[in-house]
Amino acid sequence: MGKEFLTIYWREMIRFTRFKGQLFAALVQPALWLLLFGVAMSSNFDAASGAFSPLPGVVSIDYLTFMAAGVMAMTALFTCLFGGMGLLFDKNWGIMKEMLASPMRNHHIQIGVGLGGITKALIQVGLIMVFGLVLGVTFFSGFSAIETVMAVLGIFAFIAVFSAGFIFLSAGLAMRVESMESIQAMMTLLTLPLMFSSNALYSTSAFPGWLQAVSTVNPLTYLVNGIRYFALGDDFTAMGTHYEYTGGDIILSFIVLLAFTGLTFVFAWRAFKTAKVT
Repeated sequence: MGKEFLTIYWREMIRFTRFKGQLFAALVQPALWLLLFGVAMSSNFDAASGAFSPLPGVVSIDYLTFMAAGVMAMTALFTCLFGGMGLLFDKNWGIMKEMLASPMRNHHIQIGVGLGGITKALIQVGLIMVFGLVLGVTFFSGFSAIETVMAVLGIFAFIAVFSAGFIFLSAGLAMRVESMESIQAMMTLLTLPLMFSSNALYSTSAFPGWLQAVSTVNPLTYLVNGIRYFALGDDFTAMGTHYEYTGGDIILSFIVLLAFTGLTFVFAWRAFKTAKVT
């Protein structure tokens, strides 16, 4: 395979860094969410958690730490779900027509955009991780240096696969719609159900049956599982709920994300093949 996708990737990263206001908002907004919502809500949830008796030998974590993993996952979601909008701009302004008419194969555009989305998400998630540790988030507690490095790599692997899935979904939708308003409406419609039907902000154990079923097909749930496993360990309690993860659970979560990414890659590939640009 040629390296034409690197040109698209480099273009995506230049676009990301050139617009200073957008860059500032992309980096600061998740930090503000963690700072304002996380700190404010942690005091309430931690007070309520005091009513639950701790389990002997099981680590109990505070809500800020519990939520920080969810904020990292939601940051990747927001970054990549809206990441395909630039393709709609390219399509409407004739740039996409020139790209598709070039010797570059269509899937190189798709891969380049996907790598750009993954890189942006990893940068933002890394910054949120560092900011959370400054705020007092107890990630990697009791981990050795080697274990911490491996845990960070595990988190980044989950983020990368998840981000690729949603940037391909976003790219495919961008190639199928004609107006910025349409894709913004679609992304907004997807954001809230994905966020609130997952385990990013709270346990799903108290959900009604139908909502638990929705949670089991929500890719964000599986990303959060992976982040919490690597950042917090395989056995802990939070807000009175006992969380236990096995290696099989995490492998299954990763396979689900790989399957989701494969499906969205095909969706985007077909969208590029059938796109009508002027």
